[in-house]
Amino acid sequence: MVVVLTHAYENALGSGLLLSLEEMGLKGEARRDERKALSSGSSGNVSAVPHAKVQSVLISGHIFLNSSLTEAFCIAILEAASCGLLTVSTRVGGVPEVLPDDMVVLAKPDPIDMVQAIQKAISMLPKIDPQDMHLRMKKLYSWHDVAKRTEIVYDRALRCSNQSLLERLSRYLTCGAWAGKLFCLVMIIDFLFWHLLQLFKPAADIEVVPDFILPHCQHGEKSRDFNE
Repeated sequence: MVVVLTHAYENALGSGLLLSLEEMGLKGEARRDERKALSSGSSGNVSAVPHAKVQSVLISGHIFLNSSLTEAFCIAILEAASCGLLTVSTRVGGVPEVLPDDMVVLAKPDPIDMVQAIQKAISMLPKIDPQDMHLRMKKLYSWHDVAKRTEIVYDRALRCSNQSLLERLSRYLTCGAWAGKLFCLVMIIDFLFWHLLQLFKPAADIEVVPDFILPHCQHGEKSRDFNE
């Protein structure tokens, strides 16, 4: 992450772009090394941002740059888009699935490609309305939607048939020449450990949690809003 960001910043300055940076998210040595690398010989403004001031810093900018080399979902670009920033990010992990195409410019985890993505994002800025982007983000994500999707996943899991250990191991073997064997080994160890635990605490002695049923709202009563 540090290498991609610092090299992209140097290439951007070399191509004539004037940038002002606010650094967020790194700690310790990585933060000091990055600040030193970015500050040396450049006109950029690099400073650490306290968590309490992240929102005020985000709304003062125009583009949010995410240079992660690995990423699962990336809440950071979601927060940036909620503040009305156009995002430039590396195309890694689940990042392409987080925002609509008109809210993010994706690039390879390569400094030159990142600079090209920044230049493209700058050309898109006149068409970006921060308030409109914020309102769109309010509709894209909500706790109600997350709860519904989570419920769907659990329902599908409950409908799946219970497979035997041998059936599960055969599926793990298809995960790769070496990874499959490793997964099978971990699965066997977990299986043996599970049976060892059952000797100390049999499943029959564990109290089953009853199903939770939501009471119907009384007439005139409003259901609770989980977004509150």
